[in-house]
Amino acid sequence: MFERSIFTHSGLDVRISDHANDDILGILNHAVQGSEGGLRFQLQNIDARIEAYKDQIRFLSLYKKNQITGTVGSCYRITGQGNLRYPSSYLRYLAFQTTFQSDINWRRRSKDLIRPEKDDSFRQRTLEIFSKPHLLDLKGVYEGDKHIMYAFVESMNERSKNLVHQAGYEYIRSFLTVAFSRFSPKPDKRVSKIRTPEQEKQMESLLYDYYAGYSLFNTDYSFYGDHYYVLKEGDEIIAGVSALPSSYKIYDMPGVWGWVIMKVLPHTPYYRRLFQPGEFRHLVFDSIYCKKGMEDLLANLFESVCAIEGYNTGLMWLDDRSELFDKLRSGVEMGALNRMLNAKPGLVYTRFINLTEKEKEPFYDAPAYISGFDFS
Repeated sequence: MFERSIFTHSGLDVRISDHANDDILGILNHAVQGSEGGLRFQLQNIDARIEAYKDQIRFLSLYKKNQITGTVGSCYRITGQGNLRYPSSYLRYLAFQTTFQSDINWRRRSKDLIRPEKDDSFRQRTLEIFSKPHLLDLKGVYEGDKHIMYAFVESMNERSKNLVHQAGYEYIRSFLTVAFSRFSPKPDKRVSKIRTPEQEKQMESLLYDYYAGYSLFNTDYSFYGDHYYVLKEGDEIIAGVSALPSSYKIYDMPGVWGWVIMKVLPHTPYYRRLFQPGEFRHLVFDSIYCKKGMEDLLANLFESVCAIEGYNTGLMWLDDRSELFDKLRSGVEMGALNRMLNAKPGLVYTRFINLTEKEKEPFYDAPAYISGFDFS
């Protein structure tokens, strides 16, 4: 393990590390995600998820007088297939104290204020790290290589959007949160858990075929924790899903339905099985697969997995112009919570490093794979 200072200025110190030390875990475990007016929540299983990234995560942290004031994680993986296949880094675990967050009026204020040259230089040098993955000391990542750095940002989170804009990231796709729920889920005898390396390899092959046209797809965490389930008819796998137990503490949800979900459902018989803001227990559905034309069976798979795992709700995140999103919206009974959910779009921002304009083009048209593991 390592931790070292990259550069310092006027009492501020930028450090890089390949692990989450006590300072980093402290600020992350107390951070509230989201923005004012949007969904605001707190992750409850940060330590375990960071451990799962192993040596593929780096943290960039800002210290003031030896006290941490913010951090962000960068998770390395190879994503996509064909002309969408590149080494990639996904930015997550962004947590900064208010003083050091990007000003929501930075474009206007930058015209009115003349900052000292040294302060501008420090800010710019810090932002440049988000476009220079070779500085993160990842094995096999070198200056001059082609690389994609990307982040998922809530559409209402102006601070985060401004931060990635300043770092040179551009918007390419959007996605939505989709919920599945059942008051009393029932198991289906056709559903079973993958248990052998041979079964896992077979399922991985099906996933690669299914997501062949997606950007950012990878199977690094598809079988994490031994929670991958399949629905079979005979010996044929018809559908599959990874189901990761997760928990959020919800502070606020936008809109009228957000008020209903936060204030009414927790006190209503049956509905309180679906949602409790103090500890919103749910499954994260990831690496979803379904044989073409049989998408209606996904409801049977999701319900059975909820029954087996002991949950009433599952969440997933899907590109809102993907075929899978359209099929779930139009042909699958997803349950009461999804009908109430008024989620705002998430935005996919990318920084293409050393890619030509022609190499970038497919990313604007291809649906983006939104890893549920990265939201769990």
